Amino acid sequence: MAPAAPPDPIAELLTTYNELNSSSIDELLEVPSPLEFMRYVARNRPFVVRGGASDWKATRTWDLASLKERMGGMGVNVAVTPKGNADAPVESDNGELLFVKPWEEEQEFGEFVDFLVEQESMGKRDGEEVRYAQTQNDNLRNEYSELFADVAPSIPFARIALTKPPEAINLWIGNSHSVTALHKDNYENIYVQIIGQKHFVLLPPLAYACVNEKKLSPASYVRDDRELVVKKEEGDKVPFAVWDPDSGEGGTKYSSLGKPMRVSLGKGDMLYLPALWYHKVSQSCEDGICCAVNYWHDMEFGGSFYPLCGFARNVALDAPKN
Repeated sequence: MAPAAPPDPIAELLTTYNELNSSSIDELLEVPSPLEFMRYVARNRPFVVRGGASDWKATRTWDLASLKERMGGMGVNVAVTPKGNADAPVESDNGELLFVKPWEEEQEFGEFVDFLVEQESMGKRDGEEVRYAQTQNDNLRNEYSELFADVAPSIPFARIALTKPPEAINLWIGNSHSVTALHKDNYENIYVQIIGQKHFVLLPPLAYACVNEKKLSPASYVRDDRELVVKKEEGDKVPFAVWDPDSGEGGTKYSSLGKPMRVSLGKGDMLYLPALWYHKVSQSCEDGICCAVNYWHDMEFGGSFYPLCGFARNVALDAPKN
C-alpha cells in the first residue's frame, strides 16, 4: 500500500486562513478611534465606514458643474488607453504577455470631463480611447490643489495611530470604462468615495498562490497617428498578478481556494485597504463621472509581517501552477 501523500502546505495555509477569517468585510457606522483602527492594522484586515466622510465639503458640494467651474481651464495629466486597462497585463501581437503602462498627456480639465460624460452617456465606440485621471503622485496637494481644501488634510484616526501624516493624497476621476487590474501596494490605504461608486474585489496577501504572479516585460501605449499601440520597452521585468478573480482566467490550481471579498463604496463611504492586499477596482458613475480620494501611509516594514509575506510569495512562486 502506497504511503499517503503529504499535505499540501500552500492549500493548508489558504484553507486555514479562510476558516479563521470571514470573506465579508466589517461595516462600521462611525469612524473608529485610533486604537480601534490599530487593531485592524495589526490583523491586516479591511473595513468600510458607511458615511464616514458624508460631512466633507467635497461629498456635499462636488458635482460636474462645480468641478468644471473650480478647475476652469487648468491642464491635468490624463492616462489614455484603448480599453481602460492602464498598468495591466496585455497580450502583444506575437502572444507575449506584457505589463503595459498608459499613454499620458495633459488635457484641459473641462475637455477631459466632457469626454468622460459623453462616453458614459453614449457608450464607448469601437476604437475609441478611454481616459482616466489617475496620477499617483500626491496630485490632490499639487495638480488639484484648488480642490484640496474641500477634503480632510488627513484621516485623524490613521494619522494618530500610525504616528505620521499621509505620504500621498490622490484624486481619481474617470468613468465606468476604466478598470484597475488586480494588484497590491506597500501602503496602508484609506479610500474615500466622493461621486459615483467604486467596486472592489479584495484578496489578502496570503493569496499569493492564487493570483499567478508572473514577471512581465515592460511596455507602454504610445500614440501613432492618434492610434494607441503597444511599444515594448527595455528594463527589468515587472512582477504582476495575471489572475482575474471575476472571469477566473489566468489562475492556478490554488485559485479556487482564494475567497475574494467584495465591497462597493457610495458617496461618503470610507474604505481601509490594508497594506499588500490585492485589489481589483471598477466603477459606476453619477452625473457621468466617478470621483474618489485616497490617502497613502507608508506601511511598517519592521516586525515579522513583511518577511512572512515575502516567504509566502516565494513559496507560491516555486509551486506548480497546475
